[in-house]
Amino acid sequence: MSSEKFDISNNLAPTGNPPPVLSGFSGINRYWDKYHKVYAAKILPGEYYVTMHGEMIVTVLGSCISACIRDSVFGIGGMNHFMLPVGEEGGSASNTWNSAATRYGNFAMEALINDILKNGGRRENLEVKVFGGGMILEHMTDIGKKNISFVRDFIKTEGFNLLAEDLGDIYPRKVHYFPQSGKILMKKLRSLHNNTIADRETSYLDSLESKPVEGEIDLF
Repeated sequence: MSSEKFDISNNLAPTGNPPPVLSGFSGINRYWDKYHKVYAAKILPGEYYVTMHGEMIVTVLGSCISACIRDSVFGIGGMNHFMLPVGEEGGSASNTWNSAATRYGNFAMEALINDILKNGGRRENLEVKVFGGGMILEHMTDIGKKNISFVRDFIKTEGFNLLAEDLGDIYPRKVHYFPQSGKILMKKLRSLHNNTIADRETSYLDSLESKPVEGEIDLF
């Protein structure tokens, strides 16, 4: 656990150690959320996180999409955060939280599902909730729409149980997900005083062209 990212600064945590992190996710930033009184993992574009220890997963979405997926019987689940719908034909993703390929929805969905199944989840128990796809980048208005079309088609094709969605519109969203219970707390950020989210997504989108896609993964 020595290489694990964990921050409790300005958030006094209870005594004792944080819950163990599952294999492959030690690089994700985790912290103690004093408001919700729970340990939390914050994911950024191109990342995903899976837990079976009662943690909360948090992200902020603009035109990106997050799928929140869990095994409703065993309470193991996770969230991804992807920027583009589909990677190049023939591409593939390594099964790690920070694979260059998980910027793409097809790889991000496969990686998240595989890690849930690898850690004891069962495909027939999976339930899905999806969020994001806001039109916040004026010069690239179709990204959110393409992401929405992709994630709906993926869920339908794979036959998963879609319980809830909040997609589209013009607002960024902050999403809090509790995989153990399936609870979602979502807030539309209607009054932003800066362009942080749009700037971050634009910068991230620009950087994708220089990142290779490598590795391999198969959907269970």
